[in-house]
Amino acid sequence: MAGEPQDDCLFCKIVAGQIPATIVRETDTTVAFRDINPQAPTHVLVIPKAHYKDAAALAAGAPEIAADILREAQAVADQEQLESHRTVFNTGGGAGQTVWHAHAHVLGGRGLHWPPG
Repeated sequence: MAGEPQDDCLFCKIVAGQIPATIVRETDTTVAFRDINPQAPTHVLVIPKAHYKDAAALAAGAPEIAADILREAQAVADQEQLESHRTVFNTGGGAGQTVWHAHAHVLGGRGLHWPPG
């Protein structure tokens, strides 16, 4: 069920403290931690503590938490002292989503050219 922790979800296990992560920020509704396979000098994931399979499900089911994710993405960028950054939501396998728990990537610390990918 949307919003409920999933036993087989890597990010739900990070939220529960069952899997270690390098946490950089935490709020009542979000956790931000360093990506284990960084694609930029700064690569932090911001996730909702509640389980939603992707950004679309999060926006539909809990728009207030989706807004929290965006606020925290900016807070991470500020904390990391990024002059500029990119916030990315991959939604669906064709877009590169590999963990089925909504999350935003905060990338910075190098030039990020367009188009990505």
